[in-house]
Amino acid sequence: MKLPIAAAVLALASSSVTAFQPSPSFAARRSSPAPTVPLRSTAEDVSSATGEAEWTKDREMRKKDKRLVMMKKEQFHRRGFKEVRDGVESTMEQEYKSELVDEMKKDEYVLERDGVKVHLAKDFGFCWGVERSIALAYEAVRHFPDRKVHITNELIHNPEVNDKLDDMGVQFIEKLGEGKKNFDTVGDGDVVILPAFGASFEEMEHFDKQNVEVVDTTCPWVSKVWNTVDTHQKKGLTSVIHGKYGHEETIATTSFCEDYICVKDMKEAQMVADYITDADDKMDKADFLEHFKNAISDGFDPDVMLTKVGLANQTTMYKKETRAIGQLLQK
Repeated sequence: MKLPIAAAVLALASSSVTAFQPSPSFAARRSSPAPTVPLRSTAEDVSSATGEAEWTKDREMRKKDKRLVMMKKEQFHRRGFKEVRDGVESTMEQEYKSELVDEMKKDEYVLERDGVKVHLAKDFGFCWGVERSIALAYEAVRHFPDRKVHITNELIHNPEVNDKLDDMGVQFIEKLGEGKKNFDTVGDGDVVILPAFGASFEEMEHFDKQNVEVVDTTCPWVSKVWNTVDTHQKKGLTSVIHGKYGHEETIATTSFCEDYICVKDMKEAQMVADYITDADDKMDKADFLEHFKNAISDGFDPDVMLTKVGLANQTTMYKKETRAIGQLLQK
């Protein structure tokens, strides 16, 4: 029997975390609004999922709403600190700007010397969200010069940037294994930076209850994915997340979900699609649950949870593959 698929809502975004190469007007980029994440759905998809599923009807205030309450508190900082911004922008220009790269960008991303051509990728450099995260972290250190500053994870996956934060005295919270961290080192009055990939709802809630200053550098693209999975929840959908279940960003995203399954590639997406459509070669339930045991929400029942699904993605995954997964699930 073929099961219906409700909405496949794509939260598509791309990011690059290789090196910071700001445009000449970096200050303008720093203060400009975040780009809009393109979402795609069809009227038929959405209309078929207007009612909430039984397992979401009676649940308390959603995590997104609780996060918004946290963000309104005085000790939660997301917009940075204007009094130190000019100095931070100057520092970032000095540390990460490359005149050679600027020259190549002006010449169609090509440099030719002595008969040798060097081509530069057009997407080379930090994305807007990463630029913003680095700037906010730098601003936090300067704004709280007499406070102990912690960060819950690497700011981004770039050793040079993380080493600079370490040199500035930022303390990386110790990982204890199995997803746990040693928050005992964070004392009252300290400052805690949330990295570009975001932090789990449970971590945010922990620091919200503690007397600390929270500087949230979460990339706006990432928080928009959280909005997408919240929409899934409201519509009674299970979130199919294109991402690596152990990646910091996906851990944060799943913490805002009620029901979810993570697929890392087209092969795993095909497994899910085959189960939904009751294909002849689909995995049986026990094997399916064993394969995805680390990538599903507690109590996941594919016979129930996969009747209505929505799609979201880890922003560092390939956009084309996310689109292909969406098309596969919409068939």
